[in-house]
Amino acid sequence: MGPLLRTVELFYDVLSPYSWLGFEVLCRYQNIWNINLQLRPSLIGGIMKDSGSLSAMRFLTAVSLEHPEMLEKVSRELWMRVWSRDEDITEPQSILAAAEKAGMSAEQAQGLLEKISTPKVKNQLKETTEAACRYGAFGLPITVAHVDGQTHMIFGSDRMELLAYLLGEKWMGPVPPAVNARL
Repeated sequence: MGPLLRTVELFYDVLSPYSWLGFEVLCRYQNIWNINLQLRPSLIGGIMKDSGSLSAMRFLTAVSLEHPEMLEKVSRELWMRVWSRDEDITEPQSILAAAEKAGMSAEQAQGLLEKISTPKVKNQLKETTEAACRYGAFGLPITVAHVDGQTHMIFGSDRMELLAYLLGEKWMGPVPPAVNARL
């Protein structure tokens, strides 16, 4: 039997390029390190005022609530739009286009977009952002590792070697040479 499954939470905002780096590395390592990766869309504006990503992060919160299996792909596509193609992710049409490119149907995406102002979505994003603050966040990303009954908060995307150490795993760089690592 292999090592016990450990939980690692990634609190992120698509407006943060450093969140993107941490996101990609953890997505690649989740099977290698046998971790339960929990993606936690958070509002950097709740931590650092006036970030401008409220609609996108509410949309990702709605995805997390209703289609969690799509959260990784939709998050990645929003990052691609803002950081690789210099496209606006604050407009509804851009959010819809990102969701559709990630594999959601137009109907699914539109249904989720209509929910971004509901109390359920707003409260969930607020609760997730407050959880990041309770862990000590002063920016994003933060990664929270739950290992052997202890909780460890790591700020930034440049400390994955420390996370590997905490997990008792080997760090093989940002792109591990393993077959089961995926993007």
